[in-house]
Amino acid sequence: MGKIGLVAAKYIVHSNITIEGTVDRPDVIGAVFGQTEGLLGEDLELRELQRNGKIGRIEVNLTTKSGKASGEIIIPSSLDKAETAIIAAALETIQRIGPCNAKVVSKNIEDVRTSKRAYVVDRAKELLREFTDNVLPDSQEITEEVSHSVRMMELIEYGKDRLAAGPIIEESDEIIVVEGRADVLTLLKNGIKNPIALNGTSVPQTIIDLSKRKEVTVFVDGDRGGDLIIKEIMSVAEIDYIVKAPDGKEVEELTKKEINKALRNKVAAEQSKLEITRSTTTAKTSERRTTAPRTAARTTRTTTATKYKTETSARPPIRKARITPTETKLYKEMIDDLVGTRGAYILDEDTNILGKVPTSELATTIKSLKSGINTVIFDGEIDIDLVKLSERVGIKNLVAMSSKVQRSMKVKIITKADL
Repeated sequence: MGKIGLVAAKYIVHSNITIEGTVDRPDVIGAVFGQTEGLLGEDLELRELQRNGKIGRIEVNLTTKSGKASGEIIIPSSLDKAETAIIAAALETIQRIGPCNAKVVSKNIEDVRTSKRAYVVDRAKELLREFTDNVLPDSQEITEEVSHSVRMMELIEYGKDRLAAGPIIEESDEIIVVEGRADVLTLLKNGIKNPIALNGTSVPQTIIDLSKRKEVTVFVDGDRGGDLIIKEIMSVAEIDYIVKAPDGKEVEELTKKEINKALRNKVAAEQSKLEITRSTTTAKTSERRTTAPRTAARTTRTTTATKYKTETSARPPIRKARITPTETKLYKEMIDDLVGTRGAYILDEDTNILGKVPTSELATTIKSLKSGINTVIFDGEIDIDLVKLSERVGIKNLVAMSSKVQRSMKVKIITKADL
């Protein structure tokens, strides 16, 4: 006789049974076969279905309490949904078990495949989590190592002084001057591609020439030697910003997070020069206090304060982003076309329009594209969030009606007034 178990069944009929008396399990099974016999026709005869393997072993679980029996009837089925439902309904026609009155209520039909699907989903999640934990970190390490190697290969020698530099030192409007070759490699490994090295304490003519046509940030070690380099380079070159590594640390020792934090906290060159002057003056004043009267010390402090105000007020104006006449004409035409539309053009490196979107969807669009965007032109105002997003995805130019951000290390910020 063919039998099917719970594993092979597609559906399982769950029925509750209550009996007004005490009976045994074989009595219930006999009633199921006997009282449904001939009820549903030959095709749905339970004995025949069980013989053919379409109905599995009927399980009966009974408990007796206070002279009354109750429990559950479980019938596995490999029939289709409709036929299984008919079998479940037929069980409810059973009214007596032996000499006792009985009542059967089919509670539900369980789809075994649903349970299996739930198991598959849960197990798949578990396997994916194990795969992610055990495999992906190794892949990420390999990717990071390869990326670092590629960036180190990007090191070039620039100018007649053959200075160690990044690959975009010529085309970039902004450069970062560091002390040595190791510092250049550190910045390259951390995604900054416009550094150039001094290669010594004296300032090469190449650096002096670059400072006349580019925005220059000097990034030095956090020690006394760094201060001396700042004073030396500011005496011969046009420097815009000064950045120092944390006290006691060298640039080549910094992590990516420390490098980015230091660059965000850059100060204007004139302010840095003033702070060095004030520090020197304060030290000299302290020495004089041991031999000179207090009135002389007060005079020194007054002179220093007056000098601070004079030098602070003499800071140079912020440079505008450098753009070619062709870019100026193109950007002006596009920004004029967008006036009042609250729209944005997205361009690739060849100034082809990748799309036009509402400014409200600009950030979402940039995140979805992730790469391939060179320029964004829009009817609105540039804010710090958009600048940071543009730096992450490699956007080179932001053109808008106005801007809350004056400059960026990686992105040209251009307003309608600049055009």
